[in-house]
Amino acid sequence: MKSILKNRKANDWYISLSEKFEANLNGKDISLLKELRANAINQLSGIDFPTLKTEEWKYTNLNKILNTDFKHTSSMRKTELTDEDIDKFRTEEFDHHLLVFVNGVFSDQLSKVSELPENVFIGSLNDGLKLKYEIVKDHLGKIISDKSAFDYLNDSFMIDGSFILIPEEVVLEKPIQVLNISGYKNEVTFSTPRNLICAGKNSQASIIFKYVGIEGSKYFTNSVTEVFVEENAIVDIYKVELENDNSYHIERTDIYQKVNSVFSHYNFSFGGAIVRNNIISKLDAENIECNFNGLYIGKADQHFDNHTFIDHSKPNCNSNELYKGILDDKSHGVFSGKILVDKDAQKTNAYQSNKTILLSKDASIDTKPQLEIYADDVKCSHGATIGHLDETALFYILSRGIPEEKAKSMLITAFAEDVVSKVKIKPFQDKLNHLIFEHLNRVEV
Repeated sequence: MKSILKNRKANDWYISLSEKFEANLNGKDISLLKELRANAINQLSGIDFPTLKTEEWKYTNLNKILNTDFKHTSSMRKTELTDEDIDKFRTEEFDHHLLVFVNGVFSDQLSKVSELPENVFIGSLNDGLKLKYEIVKDHLGKIISDKSAFDYLNDSFMIDGSFILIPEEVVLEKPIQVLNISGYKNEVTFSTPRNLICAGKNSQASIIFKYVGIEGSKYFTNSVTEVFVEENAIVDIYKVELENDNSYHIERTDIYQKVNSVFSHYNFSFGGAIVRNNIISKLDAENIECNFNGLYIGKADQHFDNHTFIDHSKPNCNSNELYKGILDDKSHGVFSGKILVDKDAQKTNAYQSNKTILLSKDASIDTKPQLEIYADDVKCSHGATIGHLDETALFYILSRGIPEEKAKSMLITAFAEDVVSKVKIKPFQDKLNHLIFEHLNRVEV
């Protein structure tokens, strides 16, 4: 098959795959998705994929993705997995609802959703369109603006994803885990998950998105997530990216918040050759709180690129952002965080920090914290620090008779603690600490 990404004009991709993609839907297409795809395809016709000359992508070389021949997973046979396989992938030892997607397709057989309060929906986007059509129609594709070619790519080829609806006054006691499993043994594929979360007034929910790969597979995950947080709602989203080390992951997450809402995003990146996260929140009413927390752990020649944007458009809102990186070997990190305070957003409190530890002389980071303020009665700060493990602290620990590798692990633990400790699910905290040391091949403390 002709490469679909080698030529950067996105319309070349669509022309080469459109008929086959539509045929693989087997008449199961849904009019709303078809309409969104048609609009995206029209937009794609004049858009290039980002290059190093594109300001928002200037630190991320995409040639490995653009020069790979991918096949969309809709053209592949169904991957057969068992409950035992799923248990290996999820490994979370706490009670939760589970949605499983294999190469972007919902698996009802492998998913496990307990009895739910009335009108709560936890399932696939396709099923949501059948049962809650008007709600999906009113929200799907309604937040995102300033799209890149990768965003239009998701619009053009989306076939399924998760849909979570928490009605007014409902507090969901158990977390929801959305497990995305990608890859085929003998094919290089790409999938386009599309997620939609709607939290009604005075509702509460915690959602874990986990991305993993079938052993040995090389693939590309291009995901989009939209989150609507209504008045007084509280939503926590945890993302754990554990893609195969030879694979690629790009996700855009857009959040729209209303009055008195609290939204927190926890982003943990461990796997993948190239990983890009775009996280954008619109604070469109008063007394909103928004929290972005991130930790990326790099080894070998991994590349992690985190772009965040918090838009303060109304007064009396708070945002807190803390991103930390631990980079070893020849890994590379990028952090670009922007806080915009509109002229009407008086009494804004906004804090942003990016801190990075380089564990080797070949690891590197490009960091760009940004504040753009048009109001005059605000409290805002931002900053970035880059360094190595504290030599004085290391010397002190070694002087207490502790072996060097364990001493370094203790310092890494202390550095990551600010982010990991914010996680509200204690068993999940423990799992994240384990992943940190497992990924860096360090001794657990």
